[in-house]
Amino acid sequence: MIRNDEPALRRIEIDPVEALRLLGTVSLGRIVFTRQALPTVRPVSHVLDGGDIVIRTHEGAALTAHAQQDSGEGVVVAYEADAIDPGTHLGWSVVVTGYARLVTDPADLARLRSLLVPWAPCEEMDHAVRIRPHMVTGVLLTDGTDSAPAVRTV
Repeated sequence: MIRNDEPALRRIEIDPVEALRLLGTVSLGRIVFTRQALPTVRPVSHVLDGGDIVIRTHEGAALTAHAQQDSGEGVVVAYEADAIDPGTHLGWSVVVTGYARLVTDPADLARLRSLLVPWAPCEEMDHAVRIRPHMVTGVLLTDGTDSAPAVRTV
């Protein structure tokens, strides 16, 4: 329920370059992929590398198996990250749709392992998946009090 004394929230589209920049300011997001023909969502940590999103996975992960089996562009995935204040609902959200491929080059894999600490260290995260963005969208949620709202991480 919206109360009359609360400022109205505004939704402002963010261009793809700014959206990827914002995604690089946080380390945790959610990967969306299919498992047994159904959508699956997993929280993961990420790093941006040359415009791609890289996550770490383990040998038994469904995404690792899918990315390993694909010999073409990769498997289609979505990746979402945000920084939204739970009290005010102000902040931003970015969604990337693209192609995920398993990183197989040993030197590249070693470099990426040094850059990216898995969010769940309880499992052996010895694989990496590179997501090449195809479609990048983002929204800024603001209270409309600024004439040119500044994008800030929450």
